[in-house]
Amino acid sequence: MIRGEAEVRRNSDAQPAAARSAYIHVPFCRHRCGYCNFTLIANRGDLVGNYLRALEQELSWLESPRTIDTLFIGGGTPTQLEPAELARLLEIVSRWFPAAAGAEISLEANPSDISSEKLRVLRDQGVNRLSLGVQSFDAAKLKFLERDHDARIVRRNAQRALESGFILAIDLIFGVPEETPSIWRRDLEAALQLQPQHLSTYGLTWEKGTSFWSRRMRGELIPMGEEAEASCYELAIDQLVEAGLQHYEVSNFARPTFACRHNQAYWNGRPYFAAGPGATRFVGGRRETNHRSVTTYLHRVLAGHSPAFESEQLGAEDAARERMVFGLRQIEGIERHRFHLETGFSLEYLGGAALETFVAHRLLQWQEQYLRLTRAGLLVSDSIWGHFLRR
Repeated sequence: MIRGEAEVRRNSDAQPAAARSAYIHVPFCRHRCGYCNFTLIANRGDLVGNYLRALEQELSWLESPRTIDTLFIGGGTPTQLEPAELARLLEIVSRWFPAAAGAEISLEANPSDISSEKLRVLRDQGVNRLSLGVQSFDAAKLKFLERDHDARIVRRNAQRALESGFILAIDLIFGVPEETPSIWRRDLEAALQLQPQHLSTYGLTWEKGTSFWSRRMRGELIPMGEEAEASCYELAIDQLVEAGLQHYEVSNFARPTFACRHNQAYWNGRPYFAAGPGATRFVGGRRETNHRSVTTYLHRVLAGHSPAFESEQLGAEDAARERMVFGLRQIEGIERHRFHLETGFSLEYLGGAALETFVAHRLLQWQEQYLRLTRAGLLVSDSIWGHFLRR
């Protein structure tokens, strides 16, 4: 085990990496689903014009264009915008974030919003990866989740996207109250039949401030039990891996070479730009988050003021601890020598006694020079991270 002062001293010769990724937040939705805690404003298409002007203003403060290797446009629902608005959005973004050769350009889409015209706009503006918020194919489950599409719409528009040349990523949710393993199995089978290159599976979360949280507190909704939810997660792992997808992160699966490069930049501690309401950027070791209120964001930026409401310069050790946690979310795990070289800290120093305990209980394991989650650790990973973020 490596110890000593040299292990906790940051490499003074290391230079901060230049940001090569960017995130743009589009806050518009037709309806806020009961589980959603993201920054958005529902049924306010009248604000799109001001949003585009504010986004252009915020990005102009970069002063010069920044070439990127990955771009992710999320929300909200970017495809809530009309075709001309989408085109304008992408023109603004591509001016300030020109894409390098082979760049991954992703955009989140609602299945009900897809049209041939919108797909043509996206392709013409350089988008090459579509992340489709499917969530389920089951009618009752979709109704519970307050989604506005059905399985027929998903199949039709997923096929349109693939025929238009997009890389297709699909999001699914499990752990809905009264959901059975057979319902979840059918969701996975239906998603695989569409032949997406990427698939994400998320357990339903109960976030304070959402209507689902309030209904749960009133006893109107009863969450799925932990054992049943773990069984659904393991079913997803087994079924998707058997179908040829690689399980490369706790919640993410992809066909070979189709892992989401943008998210990998986050997980590997790389810097990134971000703009829009509620967006968080990490550049030069500083993390800044914009106002979550869409109207506050618009008022501040259009008045010439910074939209940031929170700013933090991460110390070397805090940055290393976050990178350790994100690195362990990846199924490959963390290569100990590279981690030490790039952060100046050893995994043993950061993990301390907690690391030794998790290894002893077979929740984490060393395989050659890699530290990674075990299958048992995957099932309880959220309970592990806090131990490594604390000093």
